[in-house]
Formats: sequence, structure tokens, C-alpha cells
Amino acid sequence: MEIFDLPDKVKVNKVVPKNAFDSFTNSKQKQLFTDLIKRITWSYKLSETTTNLPAKEIKEIQIFYVELKQKEKVQGILDIMDKSIPYPIIFLVNYEEDYYFSTSTKHPHPVNENISVIDWTFNSEWLPKDKFETYSLPLKKSLDNVYEAFCFQLSGDTNTSSLADLVEHQEKQATLEAAIDQLQKKIKSSKTQFKDKVELNQELNKKKKELEALLTKTPESAEKS
Repeated sequence: MEIFDLPDKVKVNKVVPKNAFDSFTNSKQKQLFTDLIKRITWSYKLSETTTNLPAKEIKEIQIFYVELKQKEKVQGILDIMDKSIPYPIIFLVNYEEDYYFSTSTKHPHPVNENISVIDWTFNSEWLPKDKFETYSLPLKKSLDNVYEAFCFQLSGDTNTSSLADLVEHQEKQATLEAAIDQLQKKIKSSKTQFKDKVELNQELNKKKKELEALLTKTPESAEKS
């Protein structure tokens, strides 16, 4: 499977056995690999050697092609693979004619060096092949820049200026959206007094304004805050 029109020197194209992750799974998770995953292919390895790009914090980027037996977002399975490998992984997940991208920022476990801790996950929607090819992975500047640029593509975020800020921004957005959803459900189902509903609506409006301010914050204003 050709992904991103990358040069031959970064190609690996090796099938990864599903049982390669057995030491990171319980019996239920092993069964998910069997039930949902058709094939895992280690497609590309981006490193200083294969790309001639300098590496700062990110030493390698792996690209995995994951073929499914049924159309389902399999984040739990991707997380298992991600935690078992210390380098960033870009997953292209496929079922028949549909595809989606996923990648997670992560850091080493403070106690167990064999496990990575996931900070944040970026996903695309399901896409037909002609649409997933609109995502690109230009090999420019450094491996850190390559990975950061791809995370920005997946997020669609134009309000932050670094990967760390992007993750923080996404976390705040998710927290506010969850709070808004919870308040809306509470207001809809609430049988409390009018005064209490007024207070809930005030809190809802406050959260909506905070979300609006977050989504309209420019990189310049983010640096000043």
C-alpha cells in the first residue's frame, strides 16, 4: 500500500504478526486483534538514516497500515500498539474502500521503560481513497517538524503554534465540549426549580463562551496568554 508518495529508501513493507503485541494485552484484547484485524503492515520507517533529516526529540516515525475485517474505529487496538513502541506511529486504517488516519503523541512511562504513555490522539474521519491522499507528509526541516505538521493536518487546528500547545488546546476543547454536553443533558432532563435551571443555563452559556474564545484564539494571542 503506497502512502504519502514517500521515497523507496524509507519503505519497510513487513507484515507484523498480531501476536507480536501479546505481552501488552489481556485475553479480551487478544481476541479483539483476532476478531477485528486482518493484517498489520509496517510500511515505512522515517529516521535520520532513511530521510537524511535531523532528529531532535523525535528520533523515528513509524507508519503502519492496518487492514480491518469490519468497518470500525479500533482505537483500543491502536493504543496497544502505540504503547508498545517508543516512537510516534502514524496509522492508516483500512476497511474495503474506506480509510482513516490516527496518530498519538506520547511520552515514556516514568517507571516502565518498555511502555509509552499516550498524551493525545488525533484522528481523521473515514475517507475514500481519493480523499485520504489529500493528507501529505513532506520530508522537510526535521523529523520533529514532519510529525508536528502531520498532527496539525489531522487536527485542523490553526490557533496554536507548537505541538505541545496543540495538544493542550485540544484537551481544553474536549473538556469544554464534554461539560457543555453534560449541562445540556442535565437541563433537558432536569425537574429542578426554575432558579436552579437559570443557574444551569448561566453555567452553560459561560462554557459556550469559553469554547468560542478558545476556538477563535490566534497563535499570537495564545503566546501572550
